[in-house]
Amino acid sequence: MTQQHVDVLIIGAGISGISAAYHLKQFCPNKTFRVLERRHAIGGTWDLFRYPGIRSDSDMSTFGFNFRPWTEPKVLADGASIRQYVNDTAQEFGVIPHISFGRRVLHANWSSADNQWSLKVINDADNSEETWTANFVISCTGYYNYDQGFRPHFNDEEKFAGQIIHPQHWPEDLDYSGKKVVVIGSGATAVTLVPSMAGTAAHVTMLQRSPSYVASVPAIDKLHTNMMKVLPTKLAYRATRTRNIGLQRFVYEASRKQPKIMRRLLLAAVKKQVGDKVDMKHFTPSYNPWDERLCAVPNGDLFKVLRQGKASVVTDHIDRFTETGILLKSGEHLDADIIVSATGLNIQMMGGATLSLDDKPVNVSDRMTYKGVLLENIPNAAMIFGYTNSSWTLKADIANEYICRVLNWMDKKGYRTVMPIDNDNCVDNGTILGSNMRSGYIQRAATVLPKQGKKAPWQVLHNYLFDMRMLRNSKIEDGIVTFKK
Repeated sequence: MTQQHVDVLIIGAGISGISAAYHLKQFCPNKTFRVLERRHAIGGTWDLFRYPGIRSDSDMSTFGFNFRPWTEPKVLADGASIRQYVNDTAQEFGVIPHISFGRRVLHANWSSADNQWSLKVINDADNSEETWTANFVISCTGYYNYDQGFRPHFNDEEKFAGQIIHPQHWPEDLDYSGKKVVVIGSGATAVTLVPSMAGTAAHVTMLQRSPSYVASVPAIDKLHTNMMKVLPTKLAYRATRTRNIGLQRFVYEASRKQPKIMRRLLLAAVKKQVGDKVDMKHFTPSYNPWDERLCAVPNGDLFKVLRQGKASVVTDHIDRFTETGILLKSGEHLDADIIVSATGLNIQMMGGATLSLDDKPVNVSDRMTYKGVLLENIPNAAMIFGYTNSSWTLKADIANEYICRVLNWMDKKGYRTVMPIDNDNCVDNGTILGSNMRSGYIQRAATVLPKQGKKAPWQVLHNYLFDMRMLRNSKIEDGIVTFKK
C-alpha cells in the first residue's frame, strides 16, 4: 500500500476540479495539491456523456471560466468543444501534471489527533489500494452518479424487441439511421436528442408525461462576435459575461415575481416557433417558469424538426412496452425500433465515497453548507456546487477563490483547522439546490444533498451577485466559522 501526503486534495477533474487547481496554483503557490480523478480523462460530465448533440444548456460566456475566455461564437457549445476547452485550460495553466487519473476514492476520514484527512483510494491500473493524506479536501465531483443514470422500470419492457438506451451510457456504435426512435423525457437531454437524431432516423417521437418550458436562443452571439473584432479578447469576454449574468438574473427574478407575465411571454414565443402544426398543449406546463430548470434550444432547432414533420411530440403516460414499441394509457401505440430513456440522473455525493470524523460515520445530508462552500461541523472540507438557475462555473470559480482566501488566512494566522458551527439552529427544509425547484432529480436528492439554511451564511440563494460579494469581500472570521491552532 502506497501513502502520499499533500496540503490540499481535490476530488474530481471536471469543471470544478480544474477551477480549484487553477486557483490553488494562482493564489496559493506554496501549497502542494493533487487532483484525484476516477476516470482517465479530464472533463467530468463532459467526458462521460457522448449522446448525439450533447451541448451546454447555459451560454458559454458564463459557462466558461472567469480566468480564461471562451472565444468561439457558439452560445450553446457542443460537448466535444467544451471537453476540448477544459483540456486546453488545464494544459495552459499547468494543471495536468497535478492529476492522478484512474483513482476512485472510497472513504475519507478526518483524524483530530493528526489534524488531517486520510483517504482510501483504489488505483484501477492494478486495483491496488492507496492512502492519500491531506490537510484540506475539496470535493469537486458534482452530484451525479456516474455509474448509473435514473431509469424507472417500465411494465413489460423485457418484451420490447428493440434497444433500450439511457443517454448516460450511449453505445458508440449505435446506428439509428432509418429507425423509428422514441425519446422518453422532456428535459434538457430530450430536447437535445430529438433534433440531433431527426433527419438521420426515420422519425423521432418525444414522449413526455408533462410539458417543460422550452426557450429558443440564438446559436451565435453576434454582439460578442462583433466585440471580439474590435476589443481585446478578455475585455470582450468580460463584457459579454456581465451582460449575460444580468439577463439570466433578470429572467429568473421576473419569473419568480411575475410568473403569469413570464409564462405568457414564454408560451407566446413557442407559439410563434411551432405555428399551427403543433398543439400548444405539448409546450404548456402546469407549473410556473423556473419551478423547474428552463430548457434552451439554439435557433429553435427542436421546433424546426417538429414543423418539418421529422419529429413529433406526444404527451401521455406509458401503460406498458410491447414487442414493437410503447402502448400509452390513452390507447395510442408508438412504434419504435429504439427507445431512449432520457429520464434523468441519480444523485450522489463525493463520487460515492463515504465520510467519517475520527472513524465515526458522517452523513453529508445531515449538514448545511457555510456560504455554500464549507461543511457544517466538518473540519477543513469544502464542496463545490454550481447554480440551478445559471451556469455551474460561475459559482465554482468564486467558491474556489474563497477557499484560497481561507487557506491564506490560516497560514497568516497560524491556524491548522477551520470549521463552521451553527449556533442558531438555522437548518431549514429542502437542500442546497433550493426548495422552489420541482425537478425530479432534485426531489430524489432530498436524503442525499446537504441541507438548506434559514438565513445567511447557511442559506444558499443561487444568486451570483450576492455570492460574489459574500465570498470575495466578507470577513473571514465572523464568529460562525471557527479556526484553531
